Amino acid sequence: MSEVAQIRNVMLEELEHGVITTQRLIQLIKESDWEFQPKGNMRTVVELVYHLVSIPATDLAILQEKSGDEVNQIEQELEGIKDAAKLSEIMQKNYEQLKAYMNSLSDDDFLNKATKAFYSDHAALQMKWLMEITTHTYHHRAQLFNYLKELEYDINFFILY
Repeated sequence: MSEVAQIRNVMLEELEHGVITTQRLIQLIKESDWEFQPKGNMRTVVELVYHLVSIPATDLAILQEKSGDEVNQIEQELEGIKDAAKLSEIMQKNYEQLKAYMNSLSDDDFLNKATKAFYSDHAALQMKWLMEITTHTYHHRAQLFNYLKELEYDINFFILY
């Protein structure tokens, strides 16, 4: 296995850990808490979960230079789903599609191929996209953790490891 493949695998494992621990948090959500919104300018629990679940798919679409409308459609397809198991399954499927794409890249493409998001003036390397997707997932996972803490769920940071 090449050094580049080893790095890619470690990066994908870290993203997968973010997906697994996000799924754990989603499984805890009580039916009565889906509409919780900490403040008026923040997402509700369900909106945050939809965003989290779709990150691997929406960010894959972005790095593949899809339009803003195409990217928005991915998250909109989740509307109305409040079944934790179904949402976890969709997130896993989205992760597997992203993983398949990243693993399909040659070492050279992973390191050097640059693509441009519809909202950006500059392109980013595929390796950088994978890092961005991982940090994006962890950022919103932390938000969900904090929402659940605010709702007084009996959880601590060990659920994230």
